[in-house]
Amino acid sequence: MMRRRTTLLTGCTALVLALGATACGGGDPVSAGGGDKALSGQTVTVAGVWTGSEQKNFQKVLDAFTAKTGAKTQFISTGDNVSTVVGSKIEGGNAPDVVMVPQVGVLQQFAKKGWLQPLSTTTQQSVDAGYAPVWKKYGSVDGTLYGLYFKAAHKSTVWYSPDALAQAGVKPPKSYDEMLKAGHTVADSGLPAFSVAGQDGWTLTDWFENIYLSQAGPEKYDALAAHKLKWTDASVVEALGTLGKLFKDKQLIAGGQKEALNTDFPGSVEKVFGPKPGAGMVYEGDFVAGVAKDQFGRTIGKDANFFPFPAVGGGAAPVVSGGDAAVVLKDGKNAKAGMKLLEFLATPEAASVWAKAGGFLSPNKKVAFSSYGDDVTRATAKSLISAGDSVRFDMSDQAPAAFGGTKGAGEWKLLQDFLRDPSDPKATAAKLEAAAAKAYRG
Repeated sequence: MMRRRTTLLTGCTALVLALGATACGGGDPVSAGGGDKALSGQTVTVAGVWTGSEQKNFQKVLDAFTAKTGAKTQFISTGDNVSTVVGSKIEGGNAPDVVMVPQVGVLQQFAKKGWLQPLSTTTQQSVDAGYAPVWKKYGSVDGTLYGLYFKAAHKSTVWYSPDALAQAGVKPPKSYDEMLKAGHTVADSGLPAFSVAGQDGWTLTDWFENIYLSQAGPEKYDALAAHKLKWTDASVVEALGTLGKLFKDKQLIAGGQKEALNTDFPGSVEKVFGPKPGAGMVYEGDFVAGVAKDQFGRTIGKDANFFPFPAVGGGAAPVVSGGDAAVVLKDGKNAKAGMKLLEFLATPEAASVWAKAGGFLSPNKKVAFSSYGDDVTRATAKSLISAGDSVRFDMSDQAPAAFGGTKGAGEWKLLQDFLRDPSDPKATAAKLEAAAAKAYRG
């Protein structure tokens, strides 16, 4: 669920995540043509990773498209293995019309296999007018725009129960070491510090990436993302060691490593914000707020809050975000209607539907900040937009899917193994390099 990969903003932009940010920005909603119900009788099939509250809220966007154009929609949840599921559907002659792709590497893979249609002129014009150029860059392959980034995720947010931290007398930390110290104080007050979703390997890559970006710096980060730097580099070993301090500390992780490996992402949020609290904090993206609100009735900013992922080892505080890109498959039975859906998704009108529902950020700068339902989300959206062209995607999203985006394989599995036994960072780095080298060659 919620395979939200990352985009990166570095430096002091984390400071923008202040709770009292003023709602501002905007641009009028743009109509997506077809209000004459020109697509009546047609059905657009959309595949994506979303389940639960995310799928429910995306369906509201699809319903708005139906109301505008008359086209019906059908959503297919792929689970985390988007590449495998979509590939098998294409081979079986049952390709969806549109896919919401959560990884740059997968988008590039699809384009190179000749599966994608270039986006329409209308969509390209919307992207040029409403998005920082970097979003166009990551949606393009060899200069052709194939992907429209509809949903972004801010992934340097550590979510916490205000009651749990208040009871322990702990304030949001400013450094990684302070965070671990605060975690021990929370644990001493009777509640384990962190809920870790080790059953979902992607959450562990996000832990690593925040630490690596801050500790090693953006230049090495970019080099590792492109596999121009080997995973056996000393900077990787150091970052794994930093992460291992948390993983091996049974006082810090709710239920220890074994329970963490049996906890999926929704379960990790439930441990902090569910009816029976089992931890004080959970690290993951802004979409934690959507789960806490929709599934557990928490009021964001009051019952659930966050602090920016803190700086590691004297580096800049990392700010990581991610995105899902909509693409149109050539083999879809209704690709023309699928392209009309993307024209709609490119408008502030479409993004505002999900923004009002919560658990959503748009990279479209024409979406009014007032569309977001609370000050916390508003501030996070403002941080993302104000970063402009400094946004970068995280390394696992840029990697081939076999390394950076496949359940039970590559980086996901190796970091799960590291969570199980974090005693030898150097050996883990060697295994990561072997898997990366094979995937990048393939």
